[in-house]
Amino acid sequence: MDKSGDAAVVLEAAGLTKHYGSVAALRGTNFQAKAGEVVALIGDNGAGKSTLVKCLSGAEQPDGGAILLDGKPVVLDTPTAARKLGVETVYQDLAVAPDLDPAANLFLGRELLRRGFAGKLGMLDRTAMKSQAVEHFRRLGVTLQSADVPIGSLSGGQRQSVAVARAVMWASKVVFMDEPTAALGVVQRERVLDVIRRVRDHGIAVVLISHNMPEVLAVADRIEVLRLGKRVARFSAADVTLEQLVGAMTGALSHEDVA
Repeated sequence: MDKSGDAAVVLEAAGLTKHYGSVAALRGTNFQAKAGEVVALIGDNGAGKSTLVKCLSGAEQPDGGAILLDGKPVVLDTPTAARKLGVETVYQDLAVAPDLDPAANLFLGRELLRRGFAGKLGMLDRTAMKSQAVEHFRRLGVTLQSADVPIGSLSGGQRQSVAVARAVMWASKVVFMDEPTAALGVVQRERVLDVIRRVRDHGIAVVLISHNMPEVLAVADRIEVLRLGKRVARFSAADVTLEQLVGAMTGALSHEDVA
């Protein structure tokens, strides 16, 4: 069942265009992410998924169209600007610090300082960061082998769960997840998908970019399909088949214009 039918649209792309020289990566692309849902963004290579995500997360700026957050136009001219507005991204390469423990990774770039004079000297409040990290992991159902070892020594699934947890800790609106289970085994993949569901249940919009169609059908509430730089179809995950998704991605099946 599509749990997001009556949910508010948190982030919206309205007619976005983006050119790289003579190549049109986005051709009037529309997209919506709603509160408390997992919306999958799918499409074949070159469909415009990466470009759209870069525009919506501040890494690139569109040439035309508008980006709306809670219905109001915004300018996301840098990833920092997007993060300040509650939009976080988990990239395929994770961008974690392998020599730091999970708590330090959660607060990377946002470290807590001790109170008083020690804080003025730049001394970190490691106890507070660890305490908050443990509670955050608990809420998301993330179980680690150890909270005191470098993250580089953890399994791939646990590293990915920490990366997801870090984004969720700071996101108040939307989390983009780019192929979050790539190169993971079956058990690790299921653990990460469970974390994604818990994120959704906390009321945050999750945008899942994935080539794994069974995974998309397992975790998504809605699915939006891009082809040749435009949105060509939208589906409720509960009411669509794998054949329909592939057909929409390749153009083998015709659909109403849903731009």
